[in-house]
Amino acid sequence: MTLSFVGPGSIEVGKGCDADRSLEDLLYRTELSSKTPSRLPAKYLGMPAEEIHDRILTARKKLGNRLVVLGHHYQRDEIIQYADFRGDSFKLAQNAAAHPEADYLIFCGVHFMAESADILSAEHQKVILPNLSAGCSMADMAPTSDVLACWDQLQAVGDVAGTITPVTYMNSTAALKAFCGANNGLVCTSSNAKAVVGWALGQSEKILFFPDQHLGRNTAIQLGYSPDDTVVWDPFQPLGGNTEEGLRHAKFILWRGHCSVHKRFTVQQIEDARERFPGINIIVHPECEMEVVEIADYVGSTEYIIKTVQEAPSGTQWAVGTEINLVKRLADEHPDKPTFCLDPVVCPCSTMYRIHPAYLAWVAEGLAEGDVINQVAVDETVSHWAKVALERMLETT
Repeated sequence: MTLSFVGPGSIEVGKGCDADRSLEDLLYRTELSSKTPSRLPAKYLGMPAEEIHDRILTARKKLGNRLVVLGHHYQRDEIIQYADFRGDSFKLAQNAAAHPEADYLIFCGVHFMAESADILSAEHQKVILPNLSAGCSMADMAPTSDVLACWDQLQAVGDVAGTITPVTYMNSTAALKAFCGANNGLVCTSSNAKAVVGWALGQSEKILFFPDQHLGRNTAIQLGYSPDDTVVWDPFQPLGGNTEEGLRHAKFILWRGHCSVHKRFTVQQIEDARERFPGINIIVHPECEMEVVEIADYVGSTEYIIKTVQEAPSGTQWAVGTEINLVKRLADEHPDKPTFCLDPVVCPCSTMYRIHPAYLAWVAEGLAEGDVINQVAVDETVSHWAKVALERMLETT
C-alpha cells in the first residue's frame, strides 16, 4: 500500500504513515487496540486485491440503486474507484440526501462525515462507515464535555456572558453541531467560513470557534481583524489559559485544535518551492497556519483548490498545501499542469486510510445479504439540533 508519487523533486512517504502499512498492521494499530463494536472478519485478511475488487463489484451489482457509495477527496484511489460521488464532507452529505431511492449510503470518509450524512438523509436510509475506527484527530481535539466546560466558564465571566455565538467547523462531532444549534450558533465549512462568521458577528460581540484554531484565525484576518483580536482556548487550563480581561477584549475565542495534515505545511516549504520553480503557483487550504496562508498565492477549500487547478491555463505549475491523495489525483488528471505537494515528506490523512478496500467489501457484502454492518445512527435529539445548526448555516450563505 505504499503511496508512490513523483513530482518536481523527490517525494517520500513519512515513516509511521498508515499508507505504508499492511492490512494486518492497520488492524493491530486501530480496531484491535480500540473498543470498536465490530471487527473485520478474518477471511478478508490476506485476500488478494483482485478478489476483494470482484466481491465489491458483485455486491454493488446485486444492490443496484439501493446503494450509494460516497468517497471523500482524501481517500486513496483504490477506494475512489468505487465512489458514485466524490467531494468534501458536506457536499457528500448533500449528495446522499439528493438520492432518496437509495436505502444504504456507504460513506468512505471518517466518523463525523458519516454523522452529517445520517443527519441530512431520509429516515429510511442507513449510513454505513466501513471502518468505525476511522475518526478525525481534529474533531477528537474538542470533546463535548470540554466544550461544555468552556461554555460554562465563559458564561461566568462578567461582560462576556450572553455576548458569544458558538461556531463549529464541519469537522466536528454531531454533538457539537447540536450544541451550536441549541445555543443560537451554527456550522461553517472552509468555503463559507467568512460568510458564516460575518453573520455571527452581526448577532453578537464575540465568536467561540472550534475545533480548528487556524481556520478561525485565518477567517478573522480575512474579515479585517488582527491576530490581537483573538485568543486561544486551551481546555487543559483554567479559563483556557486566559485572563478575564483578555477574554473581554477578544473578538474571537479559538479552540486549541488543528489538522495534523495541514499543520505540516510551512513558510520554508513555500520559499523553497519558489526558489526552485520561479513562477510557481502556491495554493493552500485555510486549515494551514496563518503564516503559510499569508504568503500563499491562493487560499481556499478543497473544492476551491480543485476548481482552481482545473481551470488554470495549460503549462502552469502548482505547489499545493493539502492532503496528498488529492494532490496526486490532480497531478494525474492534469498532466499538462505540473502539480506537486508542498511537503516533500508526505503523510496522507491516516484516519482516512483506515477505509481499506477489504472493509468496503465486508460491509457491501453484508448489505447484499441483508446484514447492516457498522451503521452510524445519530441520536434523534442530537440530530434535530445539529440539523438546526446546519440549516442556519445554509440560510446565512
